[in-house]
Amino acid sequence: MSGLLRRATRPGWRARLTRHLDGAGFWRALTLAFALGAIAALALPPVHIVPVLLVSLPALFVMATAAPSARRAAWVGLAWGWGFHVAGLHWLTNAILTEVERFWWLVPIAVPALALPLGAFTVLPALAARLAPPGWPRVLAFAAAWTAAEMLRGVLFTGFPWNLLGTVWAFGALPIQAAAWIGVHGLTLATVLLALAPLAGLRGWLGGGAAVLAFGLFGLLRLLAEEPEPHAVTLVLVQGNIAQETKWREDTRWPIFRRYIDLTAQGVRLAEEEAPDNRILVVWPETASPFFLANDPEAARLATQPLPATGMLLAGTVRVAFGPDGRARQVWNSMVALDPRGRMLDAVDKTHLVPFGEYMPLRGILPVRLVHTALDFSAGPGLRSVALPGLPSFAGLICYEVIFPGAVTPADRPGFLVNITNDAWFGISAGPWQHLAAARLRAVEEGLPLVRAAQTGISAVFDARGRTVASMGLAESGVVLAPLPRAASATPIARSGLAIPVGLVAGALILAAIAAARTKRAMAE
Repeated sequence: MSGLLRRATRPGWRARLTRHLDGAGFWRALTLAFALGAIAALALPPVHIVPVLLVSLPALFVMATAAPSARRAAWVGLAWGWGFHVAGLHWLTNAILTEVERFWWLVPIAVPALALPLGAFTVLPALAARLAPPGWPRVLAFAAAWTAAEMLRGVLFTGFPWNLLGTVWAFGALPIQAAAWIGVHGLTLATVLLALAPLAGLRGWLGGGAAVLAFGLFGLLRLLAEEPEPHAVTLVLVQGNIAQETKWREDTRWPIFRRYIDLTAQGVRLAEEEAPDNRILVVWPETASPFFLANDPEAARLATQPLPATGMLLAGTVRVAFGPDGRARQVWNSMVALDPRGRMLDAVDKTHLVPFGEYMPLRGILPVRLVHTALDFSAGPGLRSVALPGLPSFAGLICYEVIFPGAVTPADRPGFLVNITNDAWFGISAGPWQHLAAARLRAVEEGLPLVRAAQTGISAVFDARGRTVASMGLAESGVVLAPLPRAASATPIARSGLAIPVGLVAGALILAAIAAARTKRAMAE
């Protein structure tokens, strides 16, 4: 296998990729790497043009291996990763445009500035490709290093596991069923190996095709399993479709609140007509209420007026702790559980806060402040299961807490997951779709139904195998009605967390070392 690339890659194509890697024209190679990374982003949700990876990933691999030095290979990896994340995160500019009069100067800066450190993680696989022995050891090392880099990106500097390659398969339930066994990081490892398989010529194409078929058959078998009857609970997800720039204005607070109350009443009526004997659980998105429901008894009473006697409301709201002088001392981004009389039964506070959005890192040192409130949000105590009368227990995940693989369920396994989010920040863009794909993967990984209420969409209910039970599209206003699916048995990933993908990465590196040693012995003989 030591002649893998020489035999499989056409000389003309290889020459075009590598001709500027040496000498003063190196900037041309970096521009090409950047463009290839940007093209790779077309594989991400919602576009899902997965075949582009058959071009962009092998091209990065060839350029890194042909680089005249490890330093130049690292630069190629950085440029590719930078292009990938600039294209994959372009939608973040929408958040700046909600206050363009204040932050207009950030429009050309923010996404490239965030994408650059994220792109630095691609240096790891580029170096692995450059330094590993030729043949399969190099391919395995590249794939393992890529997966390890994505896992590190999910934990370092508070973590940002977005644009994971495993999410490219989340266009349906069938392609992602393997996530129950290997997680999204295992899907990433498989995706990289599949993308590089054609470098082995016909054998690579056949092997890759067989692997895709095997994954499809595995998914089909899981989806053919009989689904248990849902709980006697009707979910009413309220999607108000409130634009971010109007959300906290004084003149719009009551109309927004009224819209959520009216939609709740509409949803409750429909739920009672469809299943009169079911309990009703209404879910409002993150910070849906412009009034502080945990601190304002009258607002809580009005919000729950449409509920029947056995109904319950989970509502996104800001929760405030006031000092003796009446001034706010702490604020939390919360999900509160209210009974039909407006009494707060429990509250879930967001634990994993968004840097710059909910708190300012290096406060007092950085010259700008992007957080809207005078106070930074406080972090909650951590994940826990919430038990409410007549309902299975659930774990509450606020906003992007749902994107962290292996970190969405507490030790006492709940019956379902609830994710509330305010994707209004991202407008009509790829952002809400990418967020939805992450939520869907968590349902498959954990074997738990996931209930997702989003301010401007996409609201959805997924069953324990990631199938869509009901949903409402982007930029729509209304209610989503669905029965509450039952949990499946704990999946291997749910039981072991990230141990399985870590083991897969280690296994790939061990196989690479064994293959390299055999090649070395064969050459010595």
